[in-house]
Amino acid sequence: MTPFGSRVRDLRAQRGVTLTEMARAIGVTPTYLSALETGKRGKPTWALVQRIIAYFNVIWDEAEDLQRLAELSRPRVVVDTADLSPQATELANLIAREIRHLPPEAVAELLGRLKILRKRA
Repeated sequence: MTPFGSRVRDLRAQRGVTLTEMARAIGVTPTYLSALETGKRGKPTWALVQRIIAYFNVIWDEAEDLQRLAELSRPRVVVDTADLSPQATELANLIAREIRHLPPEAVAELLGRLKILRKRA
């Protein structure tokens, strides 16, 4: 599941909306919406994100958060480390190889640490 798909599913559950109801309202098939929520479909288009924001009638901060999550919701990521340090290439390869084997707590810890480091830069 992608961060965006997880958030959309949470919003639907909070509002008691079925997948079929929401799909019909935003102009997609229930199959597509399900695949988007579960991460079997890639990053949604900007237009679709806007329809989802309008559908849930979310406030500015929440709308910005949904847009940010959509940008971070590519289930298949390619990392280009050309022109970076050997350590950056090693890190990218280790993450690619090991991420499936990390427990959720370790993933959360690494994600939190990267966010902190990004803010310092």
